[in-house]
Amino acid sequence: MPSSTAVPRFSIVVPVFKVQGYLRACLDSVLAQTYGDFEVVAVDDRSPDGSGAILDEYAARDPRVIPLHLAENKGIGNARNEGVARARGDYLLFLDSDDTLLPDALESIAGRLTETEDPDVLVYDYARTFWWGEAKRNRDAEVLSAPGPEVGTIDDRPELLRLFTVVWNKAYRRDFYLAGGFSFPDGFYEDAVVVYESLFSAERIALLDQVCVHYRQRRQGNALRTPSREHFAAFDQYERLFAFIEERPGLHQWRAFLFEHMIDHYLFILARPDRVPAAARAEFFRRAARHYRRYLPADFLRPKGVMGVQYDALARGSFPAYTALKLAARGRKKAAGRLKKVKHTLGKQAYARLYQLQLHRPLDPHLAVYAAYWNRTPACNPLAIYEKAKELAPRVHGVWVIRKGMEDTLPEGVDHVIVGSPRYWEVMARAKYLINNVNFADGIVKRPGQIHLQTHHGTPLKRMGIDQQQYPAAAKGMSMRKLLQRADRWDFSVSSNQHTTEQWERVYPCAFQSLDTGYPRNDVYYRATAADVLDIRARLGIAPGRTAVLYAPTVRDYQTGYVPRMDLERVTRELGPDVVLLVRTHYFYGANPRLAELQEQGALIDVSRHPSVEELCLAADALITDYSSIMFDYANLDRPIITYADDWDVYVKSRGVTFDLLSGEPGDTPGIVATTEDELIAAFRDGAWDGEEAATRRAAFRARFCQWDDGHAAERVVRRVFLDQEATPEVVPLAERTVAPTPVAAAAATPVTSLPVQTATGDPAAADLHLAG
Repeated sequence: MPSSTAVPRFSIVVPVFKVQGYLRACLDSVLAQTYGDFEVVAVDDRSPDGSGAILDEYAARDPRVIPLHLAENKGIGNARNEGVARARGDYLLFLDSDDTLLPDALESIAGRLTETEDPDVLVYDYARTFWWGEAKRNRDAEVLSAPGPEVGTIDDRPELLRLFTVVWNKAYRRDFYLAGGFSFPDGFYEDAVVVYESLFSAERIALLDQVCVHYRQRRQGNALRTPSREHFAAFDQYERLFAFIEERPGLHQWRAFLFEHMIDHYLFILARPDRVPAAARAEFFRRAARHYRRYLPADFLRPKGVMGVQYDALARGSFPAYTALKLAARGRKKAAGRLKKVKHTLGKQAYARLYQLQLHRPLDPHLAVYAAYWNRTPACNPLAIYEKAKELAPRVHGVWVIRKGMEDTLPEGVDHVIVGSPRYWEVMARAKYLINNVNFADGIVKRPGQIHLQTHHGTPLKRMGIDQQQYPAAAKGMSMRKLLQRADRWDFSVSSNQHTTEQWERVYPCAFQSLDTGYPRNDVYYRATAADVLDIRARLGIAPGRTAVLYAPTVRDYQTGYVPRMDLERVTRELGPDVVLLVRTHYFYGANPRLAELQEQGALIDVSRHPSVEELCLAADALITDYSSIMFDYANLDRPIITYADDWDVYVKSRGVTFDLLSGEPGDTPGIVATTEDELIAAFRDGAWDGEEAATRRAAFRARFCQWDDGHAAERVVRRVFLDQEATPEVVPLAERTVAPTPVAAAAATPVTSLPVQTATGDPAAADLHLAG
C-alpha cells in the first residue's frame, strides 16, 4: 500500500447522500482494485442515514479512505467541489456512490495514461447494470474505438460531445482541472457544465476503449426521475455554458452544437412525466422558448420530422401547439394496459366484484389489518406491534388475517378474518394500516392513503430479494418483478440493525422508509422476568436443574423436506442426562415422525409446533443453530450460541450469504463453531460452548446485530406509524440494557415448584402466548 504522505496517482471523489444500501459495494469495488495507488475522498453530504458511519468504518480499516463530513447538505455538485479541494492525486476521478468500478479499471486507466503521456482528460467506457442482473455497454461505445489520433482536442473528436454527459467516465489531470477553474454548479444537470467546459478547453484528450464503471440503474430513488421544480436548474446550467463559450472566441464554432443539445435536452425533460410537475410544465416551456430565441444561431437548421415540429412550437412559444402535438402522438399508441383492473388472484368473480365495491368505499382510519407467516397464527413482529398498539393507539382496531383451520390457535378476544371470506375483502380494502412480516397476496391493491408496514421476520445472513437471482435453488418459481411489485406497496420497513437496513434498501429497490427501531418481537427479551422464564420452562416440561439447549436449524433450498443434519439420538445421549435438547424444525416442514418417536422415548422435546419462538429462546440456556436468523434474536439474551455448520460450503453456493459467519472475525461469528457432530459434542464436554472465546465472540456479534433492540422497538414503531410521531424513545446503550435472566439465575430468584407444569407431550399449540410488550 502506498505511503499516506506520497502523492497518489488517483484521487477518487465520491459524493455520498442516502446510499447506505449501495455504499459498501461502491467502496469495496475501489479498495479491491488491482492497482492500489489512489485515495478515496468520500464526501458525506450530511446524509441522514448510516452512510457517514459506513465511511468512518472503512476509513478506520484503510487509510486510503478519507471521509469528509459536511456540516450541512450542499448537493452533489458542491459535495464534489469539496472533494476536489481535498484531493491530492495526479488525476481526479469521480464515482457516484451507488456505482462500482470493475476490478482492473484503475490499472487499465493508469496504463492508458502512461501510454498517452498524461493527457488533460481520459475518456473511458461504462455499462449500465440493472436489478435483474443484466449489464448493457454504452450504446455509443464505438466512439471510443473509432479511427483518430491517439491524443487530440475536441476538434479532432467532436463525436465525444454527443456521449452521455457525465463526469464519472473520465479521468481529469488535476493541474489542468484546477487551472481551468472548473467547478460543479448547484442543482440538477451539474455534470454537463464540467463535462463541456473541460472538453472544450482540453488540449490533449485520450480514449480508453474499455468498460471501467458499472452505472447502476436504480429501480427507484433516482432524484432526476422525481417530478419537482429542481429540473428548472437546467436553464442555469446552459446559461453558464453559453457564457463560457462567448468569453472564448476560439469556441464560438460550438454555438450551434450547444444550442441543439440544449433544446433537445429541454424537450426530453418536457416529454418525461417524471421530471417537471404538471402544474409547472407551461412555465418550463416558456423559459425554454426564451432560451430558444436568445441563443438561436443565425444559420441554424431545424431538424426534420416530429422533432422539427417541436422545435417550431418552441420557436413560436406556443405551448398549446406543443401539447396538441404530444396528445396526437399519444393517441397513436395503444391504450391497452393503462388502467389495470383487479381481476387476477382474487378468487371467484363474486369476491372480485365485492372487493371492487369495497375499494370505492372510504378508508377506515381506525382499522388495522395484521398477518404473519403467510396467514398463520398471530406471531412475530406483527403480534408485538398489535399488543403495543392496543396500549398506545387504542382507537385503532386490529384484525388478524388467518388461514381456515387456524381459528383454534388464536388467543381469546382476537378479532380475525379468514382468507378469502367476504369480510376479508372488506378489511383489506378499507383498513388504513396493513401490517405483515411477509407480503400480502398479489391481488391486494395498495390504495392512496393506506399505510403498509413491512416488519420482516429476521436479520438476513442469507441472500434475499433481487440477490436471489444469482441462486436458482433459492429463486425457484419466484418472479422477481412480482416480488418488487409487492415491495412497492411498502411505506415502512422495520430493521433491527444497520446491516439489515443496508440489505433491505439494496435488495428491495423500492421507495419505502426504513424504520431503524429494532425488532418488536425482541422486546420481550428485555421485559421478561425470572418468573416468566421459569413458567415457560415448566410448561415445556423442562425439569428443574437441567440445561436446556434449543436446536433450531433453518431450511435448505437445495433439499426437499426435512433432512436431519445430525444424529439427534446420539447427540442427546453424548451430552448426558443433565442436558435436554429442544428441537424446532423450520415452519416450512410438517410434523416429523422420528422427532415424535424420540420425544416419546424422553430423548428430547419437540417444540416445532410451539406458537412462540420467543418463549423457546427465553427457556433455553444455549442455542445450537446453523444459518437461521434466530441467532440474531437470541443474541439479545447474551447466552451461548453454537454454530453447527456441517454444510457451509454447499449452503453458500446454493443460497449465498451476506457475510462470512464462520470467519471468527469480531461481529461475524456468534460463538463456537462446529462442522461435525464430534466437534459439537466436544464443545459441550470441554466447556468451550460457554468459555471465554465464545463470550468474546458473542459480545461483538451482539453489538453489531442487536444494535437497536432494547425493549422499546414496538413503541417506536407504533408512535411513528400509528401516531405519526417521532420513533421514540431513543435507543438504550447496549451496556445499560437489562435482559431476561438466564434460567439458572431465574431458578435462584423463584422456586420452580410454585409454578404449574405442562408435560412435554402436552399440546404446545394450546399454550398461552406469554409475550410482554
